[in-house]
Amino acid sequence: KLAEAVSLPIVIAFDGFFTSHQKRTCLVFENDQDVLDYLGSKPPAFSLLDFEHPITIGSYMNEPDIQNNKYNIHLAMEQANELLPSILTQFSTISGRKYELCDAYRHEDADILLLLLGSSYHTAKEAVDLVRNKKIKAGIITVHVLRPFPGKELATLCKNAKTIIACDRQDSYGGHGGNLSIELRAALQTYHTDRHIHVLSRVYGLGGQDFYVEDAVQLIEDAMSESAKSFSYFGIKEPLDGVFPKPSIPKQFFAPLSEQEQSPSITSCHYDEDLKKMIVSSCQTAEFTRMPNRLAPGHAACPGCGIPVNVNLLLKGIEGNVILLFHTGCGMVVTTGYPKTSFRIPYLHNLFQNGAATLSGVEAAFHELKRRGEYPQGDVTFIMISGDGGMDIGMGSALGSALRNQHIIMFEYDNGGYMNTGYQLSYSTPKGAKSATSHIGKYQYGKSFFHKDTPQIMAAANIPYIATVAESNPVDFVKKAAKAAAYAKEFGTVYLKALSACPLNWSDPPNLERQVIQAAVDCCYFPLYEIEQGITTLNYDPQAKNKKIPVLDWLSMMGRTKHLKEDCYQEIVNDIQAETDRRFARLKARFENPML
Repeated sequence: KLAEAVSLPIVIAFDGFFTSHQKRTCLVFENDQDVLDYLGSKPPAFSLLDFEHPITIGSYMNEPDIQNNKYNIHLAMEQANELLPSILTQFSTISGRKYELCDAYRHEDADILLLLLGSSYHTAKEAVDLVRNKKIKAGIITVHVLRPFPGKELATLCKNAKTIIACDRQDSYGGHGGNLSIELRAALQTYHTDRHIHVLSRVYGLGGQDFYVEDAVQLIEDAMSESAKSFSYFGIKEPLDGVFPKPSIPKQFFAPLSEQEQSPSITSCHYDEDLKKMIVSSCQTAEFTRMPNRLAPGHAACPGCGIPVNVNLLLKGIEGNVILLFHTGCGMVVTTGYPKTSFRIPYLHNLFQNGAATLSGVEAAFHELKRRGEYPQGDVTFIMISGDGGMDIGMGSALGSALRNQHIIMFEYDNGGYMNTGYQLSYSTPKGAKSATSHIGKYQYGKSFFHKDTPQIMAAANIPYIATVAESNPVDFVKKAAKAAAYAKEFGTVYLKALSACPLNWSDPPNLERQVIQAAVDCCYFPLYEIEQGITTLNYDPQAKNKKIPVLDWLSMMGRTKHLKEDCYQEIVNDIQAETDRRFARLKARFENPML
């Protein structure tokens, strides 16, 4: 209602405590018309769907228009400040629930006040009662609206206080306090010019750190000390001498690997100019154990998780020094719980949307250092490791690196969903699979569309080498890893994709995951092939080996898709089989006809 009145967007925010730690009855209006009457009708002044009066939205704007535009936003915010109290009053009339811009508890005669937001406000009420029993005149205040900031109303609630402890779950670095404390000081300076109220700024609860009644009591009691700091963090482990140590390399939980240890000559590669292919020699399964695991044991992956298996298989085929970049995801979370790490080689982490760009910068910096003669110790292979979510959200960054033909490997472990956040569907989730966002019921049968063919997207970018790999075919996997490293160093960007098991969300036995992966390969859902300089090679043909199985045999092995065995889903299964066969036939045609 307010957004429509002033033509500004509105953000509704609440802290995660209410989502994850509380259950409350949700009250709804019995009659939808009551809500519609409250909102009123507001036909849009402009519409993109009005073809008789076409409009342009998002025009380029410069001075003086942009300054006038910003001033109009300021005026709209001032209008929102005037309208909001009456809108809240109207809502209380139809709902019986009264909301104020600010709220307070035992503040009228308080000498010291806590200013807290969200669930912490309710926690601290009990603390106020406790310290009142100790003859400490304390109270608590909160705000329910941040923009427009209710400075006047807040200052009125604070008029009798001598000290206010403003608590923020963030720090405005360099601003000598969190944003809430800065806003409070500005409000007091504007509306309390006749006297000084001492404001203490405290940053607390970062990273989800719990906030207890005892913490609120301590905040109040500490603030009464004459030595109380104007700004500090609450709940940190400060050194006894008050001086934090200088940054240093933390304790190594696993001995780092030297370049020599990472170069046992398991594989070797050379490029055949006539065949236009990278030739791999001396790749024997019995030799794999000579390559030490760069990803050490002791990580927190689930039993049967394919990520550590796939990462170590990848690294078996790559000789010499390696730098890894992991996107956010299961692979990052289970291996690098601070202050420990499972990696024995250099590793960095960045977000989905900029992992490839970040690693490209590291790779470019390395080659510049080599050009200057500042890094004479040999060569390095740069590998970005991502889940399928990272190749959804980070596709733009990945294609940007491909456009520049950066000398990096992009390795995707595809477990068919956003597993780190509770298994929401991704583009790679199989059609028909159930997930947290694709359900099974009267009107749904799971995911409603086919999976994204990411290797073919990367092939369309014309990068030097693309390949698919599977832990069920380890020799093929390691050979392709060796090729990938050679192509990345000599020619440019490389992309590898592995089908990676997730027993937790696939709902299958952890000890059978390699069989499940093999079934995905044998039904041609996940074919093993490579594309070198635009030429496709099919590395494993289940049809030719009489090992091809129906796709339903694979789907039936996983709880997320076993419902497709029911007769009512036969049409869906037929669609999945037809699309799987079509994609494999197209791939085989490209193998048999290199000009395709």
